[in-house]
Amino acid sequence: MSRPIKVAIAGLGNRGRDNYGKIGMLYPDKMEIVAAADIDPKKVALAAEEFRLPKEACFSSAEEMLAEEKLADVMVIATQDRQHVGHAIAALEKGYHLLLEKPVSPEVEECQRLAEAAKRCGRKVVVCHVLRYTPIYQKVKELLEEGVIGDVVSIMASENVGWYHQAHSFVRGNWSNSKETSPMILQKCCHDMDLYLWLAGKTCESVTSYGDTYLFKKEKAPAGCTKRCLDGCKVKEACPFDAEKIYLDNEETGFRKGNRQWPLDVLVPSGPTEEKIMEALREGRYGRCVYHCDNDVVDHQVVNLKMTDGTTMSFTMCAFTPEISRYARFMGTKGEMRVNMVGKIENCEISIRRFDSRMSVETVNVAELAGDFSGHGGGDERMLVEFLDMISGEKEESSYVTSLDKSLESHYCALAAEYSRTHGGRPVRMAEFT
Repeated sequence: MSRPIKVAIAGLGNRGRDNYGKIGMLYPDKMEIVAAADIDPKKVALAAEEFRLPKEACFSSAEEMLAEEKLADVMVIATQDRQHVGHAIAALEKGYHLLLEKPVSPEVEECQRLAEAAKRCGRKVVVCHVLRYTPIYQKVKELLEEGVIGDVVSIMASENVGWYHQAHSFVRGNWSNSKETSPMILQKCCHDMDLYLWLAGKTCESVTSYGDTYLFKKEKAPAGCTKRCLDGCKVKEACPFDAEKIYLDNEETGFRKGNRQWPLDVLVPSGPTEEKIMEALREGRYGRCVYHCDNDVVDHQVVNLKMTDGTTMSFTMCAFTPEISRYARFMGTKGEMRVNMVGKIENCEISIRRFDSRMSVETVNVAELAGDFSGHGGGDERMLVEFLDMISGEKEESSYVTSLDKSLESHYCALAAEYSRTHGGRPVRMAEFT
């Protein structure tokens, strides 16, 4: 057996520490965490304890860690969106292979610059498009390639962000302001652009898009609301976005209902307690009124894509849904496939309706596809293990590993959609945009 791959982690937030770091700890024969960096000293201290790192292996920033001689075989880049390319290129030039959190960058030129650097340095870069690795979408890919519905002619897809997820991550949270991070269609939906192009085997020719921020702005604030939810808000009882309700009383996310994980571990990385959550709501960004934040990302957007083979896709992203899910209808020359990926595996669906005299419905028991669906429907762990096996040479680069070039196609589609949205829905031809 080959030695474990040595890994350094830059960025110790929900993805870097809580996902890739902790998953890696489950595979000591494959991965050894040897260094970590973050600008938050509390997160560095937690990582040092959890990953058993000596003081000299802990750094106050990615830049400080990258100033050292090469420390590992791989660097996980899980810093903020607009830092990714700078950190990634510096790491490539040091000789690291990269596991790079999405999105790569909100700038086309930066995406291209990273692709050039990866080729120049001869290093492998895998972008964390984890949905390719989930059991449900791997099965969909298998069925589509078998031709069960013939040629895919049209795709109708939606990402249902979920009302509390939008409030947490994109109004109050780290991805609220596109000028500091990324546009919503890139940050949240480059997953979808990547996923459906890959599943159908398509290449995009042109894009149009519309969208806006409808609700989460000052003009929509109800009379009597305050800048913070705990500051005597007069509409607190009637407001579904009240922070105390979401983080303490919500059936899925609330501490008082038994939740101890996301999104509470974002508020209190050291381990949530009711006292610490209340402190975070009184003093931190997650206690702000959703109508009085600095967000500028859209809460709804539609995108139409024309493919190079003349087929089409329509995609909708919307915040105002009761659940967090992805839904798609693949309409083909011999039938239709419907795919619904939701949080509870028993509610997931893959169904096929063929064009025949019976018009019968065939279903796939999604629950039988795997034993573990945690972490993006089972994708996080599978992606990390396959990446490590690729770096170690145990496996050939498989069709599920998301290469940098393929990942960038999704980014260019998302960025073209954002350009179209901000220019009145103007059509954008991909060949001219990139």
